[in-house]
Amino acid sequence: MNITLHHSSPKGTVSAPPSKSHAHRLLICAALSDKPCRIRCDRTNDDIDATVRCLTALGAEITYKDGVFTVNPIAKIPSHAVLDCGESGSTLRFMLPVTAALGADAQFVLHGRLPNRPLSPLYEIMEEHGVKMSPQGSNPFCISGKLTGGDFTFDGGVSSQFTTGLLLALPLTGEESRIRLTGKIESRPYIDLTLATIRQFGVQAEDLSTEFVLPRSRFTTPAGDVSVEGDWSSAAFMLCLGALSEEGITVTDLNPHTAQGDSAIVDILAAFGADCTRTGETVTVKKNALHAITLDAAEIPDLIPVVSVIAAAAEGTTVIENCGRLRLKESDRMETIRATIASIGGDCVLDDDRIIINGRKTLTGGTVSSFGDHRIAMSAAVASFLCENPVTIEGAECSAKSYPTFFSELEKLCR
Repeated sequence: MNITLHHSSPKGTVSAPPSKSHAHRLLICAALSDKPCRIRCDRTNDDIDATVRCLTALGAEITYKDGVFTVNPIAKIPSHAVLDCGESGSTLRFMLPVTAALGADAQFVLHGRLPNRPLSPLYEIMEEHGVKMSPQGSNPFCISGKLTGGDFTFDGGVSSQFTTGLLLALPLTGEESRIRLTGKIESRPYIDLTLATIRQFGVQAEDLSTEFVLPRSRFTTPAGDVSVEGDWSSAAFMLCLGALSEEGITVTDLNPHTAQGDSAIVDILAAFGADCTRTGETVTVKKNALHAITLDAAEIPDLIPVVSVIAAAAEGTTVIENCGRLRLKESDRMETIRATIASIGGDCVLDDDRIIINGRKTLTGGTVSSFGDHRIAMSAAVASFLCENPVTIEGAECSAKSYPTFFSELEKLCR
């Protein structure tokens, strides 16, 4: 699906969609718990649906009606399970150790670039703890054996998703376990989100900064319904659009006390010079004179595509450092960010693991590829409001991976 956007003056209010990061964790904990659980989640998306499919394949019973998931926990492990992960890296990296801890022989079906995304060092450390797996890159990817508890030491600089997967899986082993992370820990806020979620389900992990101790424990269903937070990662696109809007954009349903690291978007936009106002769970961003900044991408990799659009509109040269991990996403995001900005008349160059953007007040427009990457597609849409001529986005339907209603909500803001 190609979408063409014309320059206009967006304004108005939207509610943040549910956080897929939070939804993945809540759904998995509920499926591993002791009693049925209701999870309020007013919308879903392709990645959340992938996790639901995988949990169902392992024996959970999950229904979705009127914005609520009802999860009946896994009661009997199937002798062989086929888990379709779609293109969701989180689903694969979380469900791989969980499935192994349950002792299920399983086949993981992977789509898009997912077979090429790294599993090391999680792969090697699971092998050391009793799991047999297909060679990395195999599709389907097969596992057998049962994950044992104990000590797990590995580099925390590749992906926080490996740590999350083990935090979700190790309570199932019946053993006390310890996770030790070496090197620089990437995306620490996502680990904090996992710790908060498993504690909500009765697993009192001890946080020693670079070590996590999991006692012999089990997941227990909390009293009452639980709710998926609004997604700061998705809200970032609308908030960045606000930074290009004279009348501003307001986004509601954003928890100001969240563990989601991408809540940093408000401080980043303020640093660029945008007019940002927070009131409770509501954030409003309006256009103001934008100026270049220097930014570290290590903790906020998912924000970089749309932040790069703001940099393209900011006076001066913005330098975004520590971007290497962007090459391992749904696309090589360092290259696709560069290509997107260049194709609509911007100035963006890559230097090792840095993205360097020389800002311009307006861009020309043109045709851009989504590269099958939801965040690139939505970033290109935000960039269209900088352009003198229309912008056509090829393959825009990939936005459904995280934000299926993005383009319909964008249309409403432009009326």
